[in-house]
Amino acid sequence: MMVTKGTKAGRAPASTAYVSHVLDLCGVPPRMLRSTRLVDLVNTMDPKLVAAAFGMNPEGAMIYLADHIDDGRLPTKLWPG
Repeated sequence: MMVTKGTKAGRAPASTAYVSHVLDLCGVPPRMLRSTRLVDLVNTMDPKLVAAAFGMNPEGAMIYLADHIDDGRLPTKLWPG
């Protein structure tokens, strides 16, 4: 959550326009920032918990696992012989 002068006293999130303005100089859109954070959380935690925390459907969080391979779950030897 981003805290601004307008949000520090309440529970409302910072507006999209405010966040976009803050990020203008670095050229990063707010959506990319959110996606990057979600990818990290989904790949290090339980995707269902991440979905619940962000108010998403579990299937929506699973999309961020599409290109992730957990080496710890792969067998050490793939082929017999």
